[in-house]
Amino acid sequence: MSAPDLEPVTPHGDHARPRTRGDRWAAFKESPYLPAVVLLFIIAAAAGLFAGSYTYAMANPTPRNIPAAVVGTLDSPRDKAFLARLEVALDTSLVLREYATEAEARTALEEQKVFAVVRSANGGVAMDVASASGASVAQLLTESTLKVGEAAHVPVKVTDVKPLQRGDPRGLALFYISLAAVVIGFIGAIQLSVHATGLNPLERIGFTVAYALLGGFAIAAVVDWLLSSVDLPFVQSWMILAFTMFTTGMVFTMFNTLMGRWAMIPTWGLMVLLGNPSSGGAVSWPLLPSVLGFIGRWLPPGASVNAQHAAVYYQGHQRIFPYLVLAGWSLVSCTVFWVWRHRHPGGRDHMPQHAATAS
Repeated sequence: MSAPDLEPVTPHGDHARPRTRGDRWAAFKESPYLPAVVLLFIIAAAAGLFAGSYTYAMANPTPRNIPAAVVGTLDSPRDKAFLARLEVALDTSLVLREYATEAEARTALEEQKVFAVVRSANGGVAMDVASASGASVAQLLTESTLKVGEAAHVPVKVTDVKPLQRGDPRGLALFYISLAAVVIGFIGAIQLSVHATGLNPLERIGFTVAYALLGGFAIAAVVDWLLSSVDLPFVQSWMILAFTMFTTGMVFTMFNTLMGRWAMIPTWGLMVLLGNPSSGGAVSWPLLPSVLGFIGRWLPPGASVNAQHAAVYYQGHQRIFPYLVLAGWSLVSCTVFWVWRHRHPGGRDHMPQHAATAS
């Protein structure tokens, strides 16, 4: 009896052939390594852009055009020479706006239309500045005016008619509380998307409102009641902070609806890389690059800072524009989220198609 012929056993299936480059790329795309590698480059780019944006806007503030009120006309040769020297010292041009009376010029200062009031006084020049409108601008105007007056032998008197509060001598507290509201606002939305994925659209908006109200209260209470850094008009400042947190939270939710897991990129870019340096909180807008000074007022961080400044220092001259900016961003974000809510990765209403047909 002869032994049966034994055929060699050969592997078959996918293990029979070596993996091609296309197979390896397909496997890599399905693995967790692809998003990890992408994040490596995104984080590195974000680090450089973060440092660059703040350095570009704040490291070397340079005056551009500074609006200033003039009481009457400064037509004498001495006055003209003084203003010309002042512009040279500031390395900028003063945008002079004439007012008939000192009261009208002071109103323009209170409404933050101008940063200084210049007038003739006692054979010299008097200048009123407002640190509350921008400590960096007021300091620059004060130092330059005194130096020019001494060099030109013109008597000069500078008065800060709207000084900052004692607990905030550099005028940064309002910037910091607005920054906290902006950042914690979208971080809160991120945490809801990670740890409360089952929230339906209305529930998600409701919880965003809730953490915005609680977070805004906490920020205002710590800065005002605990640290006594700034005497806030508490309810109004609280509502501004809550409005800011809700707005930035919904901006992230909007991008999360449109872009999924990459929503952090446009949110961070819009709010942190662009919005905060251009907000005018750390460096007043006349000292910012002109494009940033303009854009900043249309973004939530700048709107929040401007609303807080008016609430704290200019109670009688409130402006509606910052609130309209926050309302516009909130409305757009909520509308996009609601219209395309079926694309949002969260919610309990998503039923798999096979489950729906099986029932």
